Amino acid sequence: MLSVLRNRTYRHLFTAQVVALTGTGLATVALSLLAYDIAGDRASAVLGTALAIKMVAYVGIAPVIGALADRLPRRALLVAADLVRAGAALALPFITEVWEIYALIFLLQAASAAFTPAFQATVPEVLPDERDYTRALSLSRLAHDLESLLSPVLAAGLLTLVPYSWLFAGTTVGFLASAALVLGVVLPRPVPVERRGGVCAKAVFGTRLFWTTPRLRALLALDLAVASAGAIVFASTVVVVRDHFDRPAGAVSLALAAYGAGSIGAALFLPRLLRHVTDRAVMLPAAFALPVVLAAVAALTARPPSTGSWAGILAAWAAIGAASSAVLTPGGRVVRRSTADADLPAAFAARFSLSHACWLLTYPLAGLLTTEAGLPVTAAVLGAVALASATAATAGRPAHDLAPPCRVPALRRG
Repeated sequence: MLSVLRNRTYRHLFTAQVVALTGTGLATVALSLLAYDIAGDRASAVLGTALAIKMVAYVGIAPVIGALADRLPRRALLVAADLVRAGAALALPFITEVWEIYALIFLLQAASAAFTPAFQATVPEVLPDERDYTRALSLSRLAHDLESLLSPVLAAGLLTLVPYSWLFAGTTVGFLASAALVLGVVLPRPVPVERRGGVCAKAVFGTRLFWTTPRLRALLALDLAVASAGAIVFASTVVVVRDHFDRPAGAVSLALAAYGAGSIGAALFLPRLLRHVTDRAVMLPAAFALPVVLAAVAALTARPPSTGSWAGILAAWAAIGAASSAVLTPGGRVVRRSTADADLPAAFAARFSLSHACWLLTYPLAGLLTTEAGLPVTAAVLGAVALASATAATAGRPAHDLAPPCRVPALRRG
């Protein structure tokens, strides 16, 4: 997998992604402490609103940036997004009002909504070989999972030495380092695409592309399946651990680590597997595994807690992580094969926006059901959503899409 890092341009891009992710992880911890300082016992509400603002920025901004991406130098766009993120992070320690948190979070996440799809569209252009691109997708998944595991540990270590406000300085340094790394390489020039209707028409083009292309429409259904299972992990783990199993706070990290370990394991294994089977043969079974695991979670949380059921929850979280990784990691290959080169920025921006719209639906659903109906009902309902999504993806994914991935033309439309 690491052989792809021999490509100097990709090595710079990947390192930029890693340092930016680390900075984002530090900011997540620091923002929680900042919200508590400003809002006290209302900190959870403030953070919940900030999360909603993040998703709204992702859903609303990404298509607009995707519409403009072919007009802007790719390197300048990435560097500008990093500089905006660095400025927002640097300003966060100096704010004193809740509304200022919301404003800066929107600015920071809007810049991320510009950076991420542009980055995703650049990688297949830098790595045109199918196997190299697959390795890059797995490395990207691995970087995200390791960040979720290691950033809290790094933040905890730094907090023993410095006040939490200094974590924002670490975030700023991460974004500035990312910008410097991108500046150090030459990126492919975007291909201008003329469409009637100007920016508005181009902004909706990616969404229309997903709706009219069967393979991409199926991919969106798979994203909803992943969001359904992931929502119970990220929104309900603390309730599962603290209320149902009556475990200490450290057990929350253990449960989330189990999810991350499952995702990392799948990401490491996928490049070799995808050399021999199709994306479809990996993604669809993984999607159908999600409702099965959620049914097991419903059963485990419906019975009195025990050592065995706790071990079962950890195994379930690891299984959700592995299945989610098996669905998400090949997704970039699906977008690449279903889209012309000139349309890649719009397509990746649309996927970024639409996939986060799925999370915007499932996050509040998981939170509401956990509070009002309990964990077994939450797992059952989200499992039903995941099952319906996986079934829709199976019905919508072209049945002829069975050739080994290395033999499928890169610009083939599904």
